[in-house]
Amino acid sequence: MSQIKVLKKNLAEEITWQYEGEVLHRGENQITLEAFFNRDDLSFMDIVLKRNDRFVETFYSDRWYNIFEIYDRDDGKFKGWYCNIGKPAIITDDFVSYVDLALDLWVSADGRQTVLDEDELVALNLGDELKQKVNDSLRELQEAIKSKNPPS
Repeated sequence: MSQIKVLKKNLAEEITWQYEGEVLHRGENQITLEAFFNRDDLSFMDIVLKRNDRFVETFYSDRWYNIFEIYDRDDGKFKGWYCNIGKPAIITDDFVSYVDLALDLWVSADGRQTVLDEDELVALNLGDELKQKVNDSLRELQEAIKSKNPPS
């Protein structure tokens, strides 16, 4: 497979984070890649995100979110899904970029859901149409998880 750069952008389209990942699969409207957590260990919700935890990340060019499956670096155990609400990804041969719209959904390994960063979403002062897209995308993700059918 090949390496690809991931570019996370803010609403002003400025790059706020970037890293490399290995392409696992490409589809017509999506790409799945493997990347490794590149920050120091961090307590998060009911887990610890560890440097070099394995992330299997799926980005969509036709959906308003992306989904990261997180696996422990030491034992490979599944930790949960981290879902970013954002504008549909731009997927090229060299990079994947997306505009992060602040709101996130954490789904622990046992299926418990927590909506994150609602205050950051409010601070973005999005227009009504964009707010509706964000809320619709969050509901779509929540329903898929509740039905035990996480988006793929």
